[in-house]
Amino acid sequence: MSTFQIDTSAPAPEGFLTGQLLIAMPSMADPRFQQSVIYVCAHTPDGAMGLVLNRPIVKPTFDDLLKQLNVEPVPPAREIKLYAGGPVENARGFVLHTSDWTGEGSLRVTGDTALTASLDVLKVIAEGGGPRECVLALGYAGWGPGQLDQEIQQNSWLSVSADETLLFDKEHDTKWRRAFAKLRVDPLLLSGVAGHA
Repeated sequence: MSTFQIDTSAPAPEGFLTGQLLIAMPSMADPRFQQSVIYVCAHTPDGAMGLVLNRPIVKPTFDDLLKQLNVEPVPPAREIKLYAGGPVENARGFVLHTSDWTGEGSLRVTGDTALTASLDVLKVIAEGGGPRECVLALGYAGWGPGQLDQEIQQNSWLSVSADETLLFDKEHDTKWRRAFAKLRVDPLLLSGVAGHA
């Protein structure tokens, strides 16, 4: 389902955000990312890749997607939520899931999470098995070398540790504010301009 490659042979270098959540600052000018919460699946000197976790998709449904891909059974024994994962390659699917299940081609993001972009995971989920928690993102957010770091310096994003609730729950409307709450910050009180004391 995907051509994006993540090197999982070594942990993310110090100072990189693999396995963290990015929270769009209230001043985010890009409408594609306003109030978005993104799970960073890879962040290296070569660039970054993440999945938006609070933009649910109504169509296609999981059933529709399984029919398009000729994955049985339809209707599936188990449903999972679909998200608009980002503006890059939005016809490609990425399943973000707990690492209690992995298949061929699964890439560990952290000790607790993995990313699978093959039909195997969809087949297992449709049959009622697979990882304990999972979401399916169509498309991803991508940054070139140094681009994400520059956007963070420009006050476009904050980062916070990820937790299973924010990654997998279905409370989309409150996810952005709840991510800020982990930092004990009210996003409505933030200025779009970085200040110095």
